[in-house]
Amino acid sequence: MEPVILLTSLIVTAIVFLVIHGRTSESAKLRLPPGPARIPLLGNVHQLPSMGQQRAFAEWGKRYGDVIYARLFQTPAIVVNSMNAAQDLLDKRSAKYSHRPRFILLQDLMGWDVMTHFSYGERWRRHRKWIASAFQDKDALLSYRPLQRRETYVLLSGLMDTPQEFMGHIRRFTAAMIMEIAYGHCVESSDDKFIHLAERASAVTLESGDAGAMLVDFFPLLQYLPFWAPGAGFKRRAFAANKIIQELLDTPFDMVKNAMMKGIARPCFTTSLLEEIIQKGTLNKQDEHEIKGAAGLLYGAATDTTSAVLGTFMLAMVLHPEVYQKARAEIDRVVGADRLPDFDDRASLPYLECVIQEVFRWNCPVPLGLPHRTMVQDEYRGFDIPAEAMIIPNIWAMTNDPSIYSTPDIFRPERFMEMDPQTMESRDPRNVVFGFGRRICPGQKFADSSVWLAAACIIAAVDISQILDAFGKSVQPPAAFDEVFVSHPKDFPCNIKPRSSKAQKMVSDFVVNHTM
Repeated sequence: MEPVILLTSLIVTAIVFLVIHGRTSESAKLRLPPGPARIPLLGNVHQLPSMGQQRAFAEWGKRYGDVIYARLFQTPAIVVNSMNAAQDLLDKRSAKYSHRPRFILLQDLMGWDVMTHFSYGERWRRHRKWIASAFQDKDALLSYRPLQRRETYVLLSGLMDTPQEFMGHIRRFTAAMIMEIAYGHCVESSDDKFIHLAERASAVTLESGDAGAMLVDFFPLLQYLPFWAPGAGFKRRAFAANKIIQELLDTPFDMVKNAMMKGIARPCFTTSLLEEIIQKGTLNKQDEHEIKGAAGLLYGAATDTTSAVLGTFMLAMVLHPEVYQKARAEIDRVVGADRLPDFDDRASLPYLECVIQEVFRWNCPVPLGLPHRTMVQDEYRGFDIPAEAMIIPNIWAMTNDPSIYSTPDIFRPERFMEMDPQTMESRDPRNVVFGFGRRICPGQKFADSSVWLAAACIIAAVDISQILDAFGKSVQPPAAFDEVFVSHPKDFPCNIKPRSSKAQKMVSDFVVNHTM
């Protein structure tokens, strides 16, 4: 066996040498953006922490600028640290920057075969059209308002009845809206089986690591390791996760399909797609696979990020009661005490708008977004951007840029009120936190309006305060966030109670009249 091992080692060594030599020669011909020094094979991977990579990239930015060249193993990568550069490249030149890297772990092994992971092409356009019709059409968005309103009041009722479970109520709020839109399923409690299934799928996905950043994504041959092989733990975990994810995609879809066969299906995203395809011909397995992925994406992409934003809102209000009171005074002045805020009040509540902007800025829900990939070689500021390069938008660095937002670590909504309207619009963090170019989140308007209504009604209807310790002193929770793909606040306690008996009755009456 020794000659075979020796020959194999020589072949592997030769291939590695040729790959490195070929790519080094290719890079030598390009005028690349500045970046940290690289070493063979690893590139710059050894310089990155396992958690909080957005901060490491931001530190690189202080030395090398807002557009940085690096190598992740042998993959060329461009880190974009500024809002200006991101908009120049990913928005204005979207035609060149709309591909995705190959997400082998998430897509191929775990089963998240969904639009966000597709490369740009016909399949992506088909799914994008489906989702845009549900979340970008004005009439569709208006049709969701009764649902958003109903679930906001259910959220308020939960906060008043069992305030210690406030994050569970927030997760239920986001999940209930998407479950009804995607599958026509009305969530009646936090114990709903679909919510538990979705939370399990979300948990195993987040535990897998950042999209496109796992070892198998850079070395695709690793996906063929036998399950028993040393180092194949990632594959065993992905296989276990795949079962949960497939159950999440299959179970609600089968529920809708069976309801359609019985003639009792409620109108929803899934029924509309099934009806559209059935009218054109026979529904096949591939059609079902595509619809499952499109509907599953609505749930997977929307619920976790929206609950992260509302969790951040709650933490900010606990830490900054002066902001809470100022926003409440504005609502009282505009809305009065006889009803709660509604969508038509939004334009008349400018300070609340600044609060929402600051929530998105202070803890952007997806710090590094999903990486893009260049389709062709490009040139920017005199530098060459290689073809097939991974483009990493450091959204955290953009929303924490001290040249745009002074003292960015401080939660201060007034910063936006101090800007003129044009500057405020250009520096709105929602310009970047929802993505860029053709890859921008199609559900942006729905998510933003859901967050706004929930925040406005929480401020108007409940009191939020810090808990007291044994000596009656306020306990201030830290402004700490999970450093994973989606950034949630770390668990924190707070006191929540109805603002008044009148507010409690308004919520109770609405829930009774609209959920029975």
